Amino acid sequence: MQLGTRLAFSKYGSKKLMKITLLVSVILAGTAAFAQSAGVLSNVPQELRMAEHPMHAEVTAMASEHFLVGGGTYTVAHGERPLWEFGPVSDPERPLGDVARDVRKERESARKAEISLEKQGS
Repeated sequence: MQLGTRLAFSKYGSKKLMKITLLVSVILAGTAAFAQSAGVLSNVPQELRMAEHPMHAEVTAMASEHFLVGGGTYTVAHGERPLWEFGPVSDPERPLGDVARDVRKERESARKAEISLEKQGS
């Protein structure tokens, strides 16, 4: 057996292996955290200056209303409209299954190519 295998299977080796693994992971995490923030942070405070926009806080009259979809009048109607006002009634579309069956029948009844093998080259 190798040393690592014996260490892992012995009574006290599994605890020692766990401690070593934990120590290595803590060291790696600390190194990664320090590497991310070490060059970025500075001790010099900087004053925050906001751009000024004086027109944003000014009181003005409301704009006149304008319609998004053409026209400027309101139309209100009450009651039910008869169905004939909505246009002609169209025939229902054929089900997709019927269309697929027709296409399959057309393919079966279509003339198939005859196989002809010819020797080329001599």
